[in-house]
Amino acid sequence: MSIFSILTMVGGLALFLYGMDVMGGGLAKLSGGKLEMILEKLTSSKIKAVLLGAGVTAVIQSSSATTVMVVGFVNSGIMKLSQAVGVIMGANVGTTVTSWLLSLSGIEGDNFFIKLLKPSSFSPVLAVIGVVLLMAAKKDKQKDLGTILIGFAVLMFGMETMSGAVKPLADVPEFTNILLMFSNPVLGMLAGTVLTAVIQSSSASVGILQALCATGAVGYSTALPIIMGQNIGTCVTAILSSIGANKNARRAALVHLYFNLISTVVFLVGFYGINYFVKFAFMNLTANAFGIAVIHTLFNVFAVVLLLPFSSQMEKLARITIKDTAEDAETDDKIAISILDVRFLNTPGFALEQCKTATIDMATYVKEALFLSLELQDSYDKKKAQKVAKLEEIADHYEDELGTYLVKLSSKHLSGKDSQTLSVLLHCIGDFERISDHARNIMEAAQEMHDKEVHFSKWAVEELEVFSNIIKDIINTTFLAFQEEDLRLAGMVEPMEEVADYLNAEIKKNHIKRLRKGKCTIELGFILSDITTNYERISDHCSNIALSLLQLKEDSFDTHEYQDTIRSKDNIEFKKEVERLKKHYKL
Repeated sequence: MSIFSILTMVGGLALFLYGMDVMGGGLAKLSGGKLEMILEKLTSSKIKAVLLGAGVTAVIQSSSATTVMVVGFVNSGIMKLSQAVGVIMGANVGTTVTSWLLSLSGIEGDNFFIKLLKPSSFSPVLAVIGVVLLMAAKKDKQKDLGTILIGFAVLMFGMETMSGAVKPLADVPEFTNILLMFSNPVLGMLAGTVLTAVIQSSSASVGILQALCATGAVGYSTALPIIMGQNIGTCVTAILSSIGANKNARRAALVHLYFNLISTVVFLVGFYGINYFVKFAFMNLTANAFGIAVIHTLFNVFAVVLLLPFSSQMEKLARITIKDTAEDAETDDKIAISILDVRFLNTPGFALEQCKTATIDMATYVKEALFLSLELQDSYDKKKAQKVAKLEEIADHYEDELGTYLVKLSSKHLSGKDSQTLSVLLHCIGDFERISDHARNIMEAAQEMHDKEVHFSKWAVEELEVFSNIIKDIINTTFLAFQEEDLRLAGMVEPMEEVADYLNAEIKKNHIKRLRKGKCTIELGFILSDITTNYERISDHCSNIALSLLQLKEDSFDTHEYQDTIRSKDNIEFKKEVERLKKHYKL
């Protein structure tokens, strides 16, 4: 075998691995996090969990990616360890789809339709379609489909290149002797384990084995133990991803290892035990790509059938290996934040969904803080005041965690729409955090009045009650619009914000009038002005959030230009709505 043949083989391997990565990335991006959301929610039974694990892995073409995602789910408290076991088992079955696709390269025959099934025949067509979609399509989903087609074409081209390059190895006695060494079940299993651990993909290592079949020197006696080892080697990815995770996440990675290790040992002991007496004839035959796919599938299905009834025992085994301690209790807030697991960054669509969920959680805390602070205006309560301060700290923590996570996510390959959504979330978390700051300011104003034992006049109290009502309504409208992504509700915020500005100015005018008549004091005037200014700023931040939602749906527009347009004299509907609201929230 010449140096040029070796270079061709290495180049084919590189294209094969790159094509697999591109295709998997395109599939994950096309799903937009939906598959992971389904996986998160629909794991109520063991059978359903296995089917979901198999289905998701078959689509995204990577059991490693599915298992890492499951480790992230368990680490975040989204999924229980008992639910994760079935998904992990199913992932092993789902990954066999790749080997069936690659087995198409072994199709032979002179018939036109049979030739058409060969990857070398249809891959160029897929590549052309993929390039056209990637260059000409305007929609992200069409571009993602183009990426998948190109990835598949590159994958198959790499496979064909590898197969062609290794064919001369059949005439090299040293190569044949090395393969014969791997006929030893232990050595073959170790070889498969090491190869898969290095490239961190059982699908890719099976593909390499299928390519080596082109030499004609790979027998089933060699292929079978290597396939067994490949299933063990794929556990490395999940184990590495669990480093630094909580105990349940590390247990999920261990379940993956135990599942593959136990099933492999049981299969090898049983198979070679029977083979010792029966002598299976196919073991002496030359392996082909189709046969590799059959063995790979049968083994993984056998493993699930064998160990699914013992899933609870496997969970217990993982718990015995990694024991609980008294320090393992986690607070609800910590669990809530931990849905932003770094492992999800490998599937940006799902990571973005998690960011939305975390932002909604943040908004809930902010809303509670604000409404408690408004209650303090009527009746000061020390415990409520302390809770407002605590909620404001939680909101700050959310902004820090979300901001950092979103910045990391922004470096990933996102679709145009997802990039816009990420930008909106970055803006909105800042506005939510500022609202929590204003809630704290309102609480401190109430605390100051309580400590100094001063009270507003009945007129000021009535005016503040009206202003508080519109602030509650604008908060409810804005937060619901954000949660539901409701454009109709988002469009209702701007007129309310206009009325909030009006009320702020009117209350200050009325206070000056009362001050001149001696019905109020300057000190109370400062406090009143501070409260109403905070109210008005809250409405501004609500306006920012609503405009961000409209901006996302309208595929980007200039915010200031939009505000000028809707507030213009020509916008009769806006003016009518403002006048209606002024009558409703009349001082």
